Amino acid sequence: MTSPRAASPTVSNDALTVSSAEPRPLLVLASASPRRLDLLRQIDIAPDRIDPAELDERAEPKETPRRLALRLAEEKAALVAGRHAGAFVIAADTVVCVGRRVLPKAETEADVRACLALLSGRAHRVETGVAVISPTGESASRLVETRVHVKRLSDAEIDAYIESGEWRGKAGGYAIQGRAGGFVLDLQGSYSGVVGLPLYETLCLLQGLGWRP
Repeated sequence: MTSPRAASPTVSNDALTVSSAEPRPLLVLASASPRRLDLLRQIDIAPDRIDPAELDERAEPKETPRRLALRLAEEKAALVAGRHAGAFVIAADTVVCVGRRVLPKAETEADVRACLALLSGRAHRVETGVAVISPTGESASRLVETRVHVKRLSDAEIDAYIESGEWRGKAGGYAIQGRAGGFVLDLQGSYSGVVGLPLYETLCLLQGLGWRP
């Protein structure tokens, strides 16, 4: 007489799926800018961590504005990636320039007044570098140039803008997503790049390095 065969243990498909799934790599934004965070959220990307990169942002001798923006983005990404092994890291830098002259991040009323006086009635360029590093250390970067034409500003308009305070810490002394949007006659390029992070290029870099939502 044969003894009854023991029933084989069963494993649900759900259990197999959970046990075989690999954890998703973290996504780190190497910037404290609320504007860049808002832009990423606009396309349903939510960084897991915010870790600003602090470094010397002064241009090197004979460095062009284009090269400056790209170099700083790449250096910021590399610096923060060193603190987050196995993560995706996004970094960016924005430079506002007239010709080869780089305008400062306005910190005083004198800064913003000088910037707006220079930008008034003329076109300028906004160079935005963005860099991404993958969990394996592979990197990719892009430089996005946007041409912005500002209307001629009256003294009263400059005074009112200074009074608003929204220019503080902004490259070139203005925030296009705020009151200064009313100063722009024409924009050729990436609006989100002027705000601080070119979304199309950032998404392409992430996907090219294997990032998935």
